[in-house]
Amino acid sequence: MSDPTRTHQNSAKAFERALQVMPGGVSSPVRAFKGVGGTPIFIARGAGAIVEDVDQNQYIDYVGSFGPLIVGHANDRVVAAAAKAMGRGACYGAPTELETQLAGMIVEALPAADMVRFVNSGTEAAMSVVRLARAATGRDLLVKCIGCYHGHVDSLLVQAGSGALTMAEAESRGDANNSAGGNTPPISAPSSPGIPRSLAATTLLTPYNDLHAAERLFDERGAQIAAFLVEPVAGNMGVVPPEAGYLDGLRELCTKHGALLIFDEVMTGFRVGWGGAQALYDAAPDLTCLGKIIGGGLPVGAYAGRRSLMEMVSPAGSVYQAGTLSGNPLAMSAGLATLEILREGAGECYVHLEKSAETLMSGLIGAAHAAGVALTVNRVGSMLTPFFTRMAGAPVRNFDDAMTCDTAAYAVFFHAMLERGVFLPPSQFEAWFVSTAHEDLLIESTLSAAKESFDAVAKSRGS
Repeated sequence: MSDPTRTHQNSAKAFERALQVMPGGVSSPVRAFKGVGGTPIFIARGAGAIVEDVDQNQYIDYVGSFGPLIVGHANDRVVAAAAKAMGRGACYGAPTELETQLAGMIVEALPAADMVRFVNSGTEAAMSVVRLARAATGRDLLVKCIGCYHGHVDSLLVQAGSGALTMAEAESRGDANNSAGGNTPPISAPSSPGIPRSLAATTLLTPYNDLHAAERLFDERGAQIAAFLVEPVAGNMGVVPPEAGYLDGLRELCTKHGALLIFDEVMTGFRVGWGGAQALYDAAPDLTCLGKIIGGGLPVGAYAGRRSLMEMVSPAGSVYQAGTLSGNPLAMSAGLATLEILREGAGECYVHLEKSAETLMSGLIGAAHAAGVALTVNRVGSMLTPFFTRMAGAPVRNFDDAMTCDTAAYAVFFHAMLERGVFLPPSQFEAWFVSTAHEDLLIESTLSAAKESFDAVAKSRGS
C-alpha cells in the first residue's frame, strides 16, 4: 500500500531553488517528471538497489542512472577503486595505464573491437563514429532508425526516441514535466529547434526491424550512404529486441553497398551479456559506440572497431577528435572495477541478472492479467519495458507499435509505484534496469507494489 507518512517537502524546496539556476530545474529533461508531491524527487544517496530522497523516503530503484549501475549504487569495490584514483589525482592531461587496461578488457570482450578510443559520453561516441565513417567512406549520408536515440548530436537528433520523444509529446499538451502521450513531430523534422534542416537532411530514416525498408533505402541512395547507425537492441522507444535475421541482414546490406555498420551499444554494452549485443546475436558491426557501464557510474563514452578504421583517428591518422577529460583516471578505475565484477565466476553475475529480470517480467505480466490490464513486456537480459498495449501480449517491434501504447496508463502506473516506494523511469519509452543488487526480496516487494498499481490503472480507466 502507499505510505501516507511520505512527504516531499524537501524535494519541493530543492526544486524551487533549482528552477532559479537551471533550465527546468534539471540537468537532463527526462528527470523533470511531476512526482507525488508535484515535483521531481531529489535523491540524496543510494546503496545497492535502494535510493533515498532528501525527505528520507526510500525507493527500490529500476532507473539505475539509466543503465550504468549494473552492480548497484555505491558498490564497495567500485567506490574503493574510484577513491584510490582520486587520491592520486583526478586527471593529468597525459596517458595513464588505466586507459590501456580498460581498453584491453573491452577488446577482449567485444568480438568486433580491435582498438578503443575513450570519450566522455555516449553522445560524444556517436558524434565521433559518424565523423570517422564519413571519412572512411568519403560519403555524407547516415541512416538511423525511427525512434532510436544516439545522443543529442545535431545530425542524429531526428525522430529520436526516449526523452526527446517524451518532451515533444508533453509540449504538444503545454506540459513539459509530465510523461503521458501525444502527437510526435513529422518524420522529416529534427527533434529539437536549433538544428538546421539542411543538416538533418543528411540523416535518412527507416523503421527499426524492417529489413525490406532498409533495402529499398539503400537501393535508392546506397552510393551516398556512409553508415547505418542502429541500437542492436532498441532501448529508447522502450526495449525492442531485433527480430531474427535483422542484424545479419543489415550487415549484408552495408557490405554490399560499401557502407559501415555501426552498433550503438551505449546501453547494451556489458548489459545484455559480457560481449554486448554483438556477442549475444553473433553480429559483426564495423564500429561500436559504448558508454554507461564501462565507466561504473562516472561520465564516460568510447568507440571501438577494427584496427584499419580506428587507426584513421588522430594522432595515428587524420580524423580529428580530442577531449580534455577523455580516459580520466576516475572513470577508468570505476569502469575497471565494474567489469572485473561482471567477469568473475564464469558469468555468475549474468546468471543472477537473467533470473531476477525474468522473475520481474513474469510477475508483472501475472499482476497485470489479474487486474485486467493488457500488458506486453519486452526484455533482453537485465533491461525490460512493460508496454500498456491494447491486447495482452501484443507485439511491440518498432516505433509505430510503441506509439500505439497507452502512455497515460503508464503515467498512472509510474506514480502509483512511486507512492509505494518503487522508482521507475518516468517515460514509457525508457528501459528498466535490473542490477546485481536486486535480490529476491526486493523483486517480491516490487511485484507486490505492482499488483496494487495495476489496480490503480484499471480504476483510472473505469474498469
